Amino acid sequence: QVQLVESGGGLVQAGGSLRLSCAATGSIFKLNGMGWYRQGPGLQRELVATITSDGSTNYADSVKGRFTISRDSPKRTVYLQMNSLKAEDTAVYYCNADLSPHWSVGSMDYWGKGTLVSVFS
Repeated sequence: QVQLVESGGGLVQAGGSLRLSCAATGSIFKLNGMGWYRQGPGLQRELVATITSDGSTNYADSVKGRFTISRDSPKRTVYLQMNSLKAEDTAVYYCNADLSPHWSVGSMDYWGKGTLVSVFS
């Protein structure tokens, strides 16, 4: 059974940094793009950053220059380094992966359970 296991959330003062990790576990035939999304209080889930299997990245305008997404493909892990955090970055952060669990199954989206990031002023 495929799972995305997130870690690294927590409480941090504005201006500080956190690093999120997400490991894809279980039986995986092919792992394609991975990414991070977030959902703030009373808001819809939004894209934060994505990274393709060949390392191409995409960021939301609100985090460009502050957040960096990276991946360790052999470890099936994606990271989100978050610097210069602001109160408006407070949200539950969800890991996403587009993957195929078996050669006979097409790729589909998987989601982690989320990790809470709270930024206080």
